[in-house]
Amino acid sequence: MAKLVFSYSHVDEALRDELEKHLMPLKRRGLISTWHDRRITAGTELHGEIGQHFEDADIILLLISPDFINSDYCYDIEVKHAFKRHNKGEARVVPVILKTCDWHDLPFGKLMATPEDGYPISKFTHVEDGFYQVAQAIKSVLKELGATAQNSPTDNTRPATSPSFVKPVDSGPRSSNLGIRKEFSDRDKDLARREGIQFLSRFFENSLKEICARNPELEQDFHQKDADSFEASLYQNGQRVCHCGIWKTGGGMALGDICYSQAGVSTNSCNDAVTLEDDGTMLGFRSMMGGMSGYGRDRLLTCEGVAEYFWDSFIRPLK
Repeated sequence: MAKLVFSYSHVDEALRDELEKHLMPLKRRGLISTWHDRRITAGTELHGEIGQHFEDADIILLLISPDFINSDYCYDIEVKHAFKRHNKGEARVVPVILKTCDWHDLPFGKLMATPEDGYPISKFTHVEDGFYQVAQAIKSVLKELGATAQNSPTDNTRPATSPSFVKPVDSGPRSSNLGIRKEFSDRDKDLARREGIQFLSRFFENSLKEICARNPELEQDFHQKDADSFEASLYQNGQRVCHCGIWKTGGGMALGDICYSQAGVSTNSCNDAVTLEDDGTMLGFRSMMGGMSGYGRDRLLTCEGVAEYFWDSFIRPLK
C-alpha cells in the first residue's frame, strides 16, 4: 500500500477534503492510505509528527494555491522536505493546482502538474471533473511505482488483509498481474478476523473524536464492550442521531464474520456484515449485502475498506 501525504494550506482544507473523497476508490482497493496534519492528536509534538509522515510517504501531493505559496511552513519546510525525498527517488512529488496563481517559476514548476496543463481545479465548470483528473493522475503514478495488494509473510504486525507497497525492479514496462496463488491457514484467517475488529475499533474511536473536534455541536460516545465488540454514538445538540454496534462473530455463522447493526451489538440480527474470504492470492473481506449499497459482492475489502464502508452507513443520518 502506498502512503500518500497532503501538503496544503489550511485555508484550502475544504478542497483537500473533496480531493480525498475522489481518492476513495484507490483506498477501497487497498492501493493507498492517506494522511494530513488534521489527524495529529492532542499532545503530539507537531513538527516531529509531520516530519515523520513526510519521511514515510511514497507520494506527496502539493496542493498549490496562493495561500499555499504564502505559507512559510508549506513553502520553506514541507516543500523542501518533499523535494529532498523526490530527488533521491524515495518519494514522488505531485503538484495539484487548486487555484489560479503564479507557480510555474517556483521549484515545483518543473514537475508535471495535475489537472492537465496545470489548469486550476477552481476554474472547472464542475470541480468534480478536475478532481477526477487528479485521481486518474495518481492512479497512473501508482502503476509506475508498482503499488500492489499482497500479503507480507515476514511482517507479523501487518494485518493479513492489509496490502503492502512494493517498489518495481525497474521502471520498464511490466504486467500489473503479479499476484501468485497462496494457501491461507486457519491461523491466518483467525488473525485476520481479530485484526479486522481491532482496526475497526481504533478507526471508529478516532473518527468520532475527529468529527466532534471539527463540529462543536456534536458529542460522541464510544464503548468498547469487549475485545470483539464495540458500540458508537453521535449526538447533535444532545439528541442521538447516529448509533451502531460492530462485533466479530465466532466464525462460521450465517451472519458473517464481522457484523454491523444500527441497534447495537446483537447475537441474532444485523443490518450488514462482511465475511473473510480469499481470492487465491490475498485475504480480504467481502460485503454480504453490498449490492444494496453500491458495493459489489465480488470485491474484497481491506480493513480500511471495511471501516470506511461501515462508517459511511453510520454517518449517513448527518449527511
